[in-house]
Amino acid sequence: MTFENVRWDEIWTETGHTLHMLGLSLVFTIILGLILGIILFLTGRGQLLSQPVIYSVLSIIVNIFRSVPFIILMISIMPFTKWLTGTSIGVEGSIPPLVVAAAPFFARLVETSLREVDRGVIEAAQAMGASSWDIVRKVLIPEARTGLIAAVTITAVTLVSFTAMSGVIGGGGLGDLALRYGYQRFQPDVMFVTVVLLVVLVQVLQSVGDALVRKFSRK
Repeated sequence: MTFENVRWDEIWTETGHTLHMLGLSLVFTIILGLILGIILFLTGRGQLLSQPVIYSVLSIIVNIFRSVPFIILMISIMPFTKWLTGTSIGVEGSIPPLVVAAAPFFARLVETSLREVDRGVIEAAQAMGASSWDIVRKVLIPEARTGLIAAVTITAVTLVSFTAMSGVIGGGGLGDLALRYGYQRFQPDVMFVTVVLLVVLVQVLQSVGDALVRKFSRK
């Protein structure tokens, strides 16, 4: 393979766009998903703020967004994306659908991680008069730390694949480059380079996440 069609300046520019999309969408996903996951946990049956009706409604909403394929979700919320960012294409137009797709997924992972916390630790905190907020902040999150780090890692890797799919609507990034040149113009060298860079990005994210999990698991 000669890589004669590869324009390296454009490759690095679109790599930067992919990292931009990944970084911003991951930050918003963590914030929204963490809040939603904590609410799901707290309102679950037998939990601190048990509210079966609220839990059921939120659970259904989360399941709906998790069930819709990203490409369909991305197209269906274009009006909302344009209202929010002023555009439905480009890097800015890709971030809202990325967050909408990933936040429910991350919320479920957060809920699962919190459910793995020893019930006795929570009951001990309650016995000492700790408020629900104190239990969340000082007990649940610290105790579920390794699980939450693993959840962030899984979500980040998932977002990489989502950013690649955003190229379908001209979202920019490596996925857009692969679609425009690698697929539509039949340039396999461009496709190869973009795929390799995406694989490297995933490997780096997974390695960093695994290292953090190991580090905090020993504490």
